[in-house]
Amino acid sequence: MARETDVGALAAARADGAVVVDVRGSEDYVVGHVPGARLIPLADLPGRAGELPRRGRVYVVCASGSRSAVAADWLANAGFDAVSVSGGTDAWRSAGFPLVSGPREVAG
Repeated sequence: MARETDVGALAAARADGAVVVDVRGSEDYVVGHVPGARLIPLADLPGRAGELPRRGRVYVVCASGSRSAVAADWLANAGFDAVSVSGGTDAWRSAGFPLVSGPREVAG
């Protein structure tokens, strides 16, 4: 079972430059994502995991936490320090944190 963290911990980690991976589809990502999150859809993760750093924690988000739990499990089994963000972008938005739209990883 994937380790989980909450959006408050993600916000603090982002301030320190944490790696955030959004495993939703590109259509959902474009509508709104955590600032700075990299888009790697869940189905593409096995082929693109090499793009992620082996050092440091990887925070994985989706809409609500289901896909990110699967992704974080997969990454942990592949040797990454990965955690799923409980509640995903829905919880991030509900907590008052900003989402950005568009196809790029916009820092913020």
